[in-house]
Amino acid sequence: MNTKKMILGVSAIVVLATAYFAVEAMANRGDGALGVVYVTSQGLYYDTFVSAQSLPPHGPFQLLENGETEFGPGDRGYVGGRWYIPGNPDVYLLCPLLGPGRLAP
Repeated sequence: MNTKKMILGVSAIVVLATAYFAVEAMANRGDGALGVVYVTSQGLYYDTFVSAQSLPPHGPFQLLENGETEFGPGDRGYVGGRWYIPGNPDVYLLCPLLGPGRLAP
């Protein structure tokens, strides 16, 4: 009987923790609008959101052009969602890629 109560208690904690972190993740997505980025080296699409619309052009940035980039999570060369979008003017922003990647947009 004590084992059954312990399993139920642990299950309840896991469910509550999952719900809490899901709410926290949604709360930190700016306006909640999601975009999609295609990672060519992986052949996968990732959801993303803008967490900083304007960064100073200092430090490592990764090229993002037409919604595509070369490297994604787990790849050498992925810089955590720090993007450089060429244009006039050039844009530097922070949009982390949210896993897992998927085969279709």
